Amino acid sequence: MPMSQHPSSNSVLAAGLTLAMCAFVAGTLVLAKLLGQDTLGPALHPFQISFGRFAFAFLILVAAYNVLRPTITAPNWPFHIGRSATGWLGVTLMFASTSMIPLSDASAISFLNPVFCMILAIPFLGERVGRYRWFAAAMAILGAVILLRPSMSSIQLGGLVALCAALLLGIELIFIKLISRGEPPLQILLINNGIGLCLASIAASLVWASPTTLQWAALAGIGALMVGAQACFINAMKRADASFLAPITYVTLVFATLYDFLLFDQRPDAISLVGGVCIISGALLLAWREGLQRK
Repeated sequence: MPMSQHPSSNSVLAAGLTLAMCAFVAGTLVLAKLLGQDTLGPALHPFQISFGRFAFAFLILVAAYNVLRPTITAPNWPFHIGRSATGWLGVTLMFASTSMIPLSDASAISFLNPVFCMILAIPFLGERVGRYRWFAAAMAILGAVILLRPSMSSIQLGGLVALCAALLLGIELIFIKLISRGEPPLQILLINNGIGLCLASIAASLVWASPTTLQWAALAGIGALMVGAQACFINAMKRADASFLAPITYVTLVFATLYDFLLFDQRPDAISLVGGVCIISGALLLAWREGLQRK
């Protein structure tokens, strides 16, 4: 069967799934921002927000497993543990950064993780990154830098927290790619969220405060959105290289800006528009070039 017709090489579908993931992830950042401030009640600790994310996601996945009853294969436990640990800590730091610096800044810094992933994919996954991918990634990075509005005030604790989150989530992407080569998506999600829930429960018990009704709803929303994001991205990773998908994930910054406008009435200025155009242009260039190579 030609490469362009093989399901695992469907780059167009992979790009679409990644865009859906971007919309979901941006939604979790908005909810985390609301929970980390006094909007829905007394601000919750990032450990508690992370607990809600894993707890509700795990419940959804258990229900899905009981309905679908997928075939279970032998799990690669070292990879699962590594993926879950880096993912839990990365998500927790990402949620923490949203309450310390503006949402657009936190998103821009945190979602530098695809750059780390693309670089790490070369030695650990043996992927080849051609000049078009590097150029598309550079365009996306330029857009992220523009949205970040670099200045001395950006170099602060919140920025460093978001940067650490980006590194950890970039490492998690490598684990996802390795695991997805031999295990079904639902199994990967169930194991990941089960291990993540154990880690999050221990951490949250140290800072627990009773959430309000609205906060419980927001925590449930984060869990549901993260399940959708994980499902989309794991299926995308089975259909395309990590280095191909990495720049597309920068569209998350565009969704975050849109949500800021719709929910917080924060209108994007010229800088935000220029940054968004750079990010989208990089993703489109990458998808166009990949399509030509498949043909």
